[in-house]
Amino acid sequence: MPFAYHRIRLGAAHSLNAPAPRTMILLDPDLDPDSAARAQKISAGALARFLAQAQSAIRLRGEVSVLLTSDRAIRRLNHRYRGKNKATDVLSFPADTTVQKQEKGDLVISVDAARRQCAEQGHGLAIELKVLILHGLLHLAGYDHENDNGRMARRELALRARLGLAQGLIERTTPPTLSPTRRTDGATRNRSRSR
Repeated sequence: MPFAYHRIRLGAAHSLNAPAPRTMILLDPDLDPDSAARAQKISAGALARFLAQAQSAIRLRGEVSVLLTSDRAIRRLNHRYRGKNKATDVLSFPADTTVQKQEKGDLVISVDAARRQCAEQGHGLAIELKVLILHGLLHLAGYDHENDNGRMARRELALRARLGLAQGLIERTTPPTLSPTRRTDGATRNRSRSR
């Protein structure tokens, strides 16, 4: 991982003889008490199951770790690794190419941002964390919505429908586009597509 946080394994303990898990949900020990309490109420097992289900749907094999952290911590990472001195909701760190068969990479999610976004979107924190996990996984799979002419947005839309998730990040930030529709008299008019 590109960060040096103590790994806290949530949920059931694994025996020393068991194989390493394919997924790991981590809680930043420096997360403020209110955000940490809300994050702990969410079942780490449910998030890990969703992570595995989403990886399978994307066909992304290998271990992925998810760190749930604060705006302050993700801002530092965003500044250090992307040169952007601001908080964001999710960061993706692909694994080094020499280990990509075993490890796909790490996701870092701001619980603070997820809390704000779930309030804006009218759904629970668990749903928002899943939306962010899916978005981050697509980045680990090589998608880049800033440069792919909508390829990632289309894939995310299809996967969200398959996984039963709410509106995704790309749709929230992309303005609606106009598309021609056929009127009853045969003429066309422009119609705004829903986000």
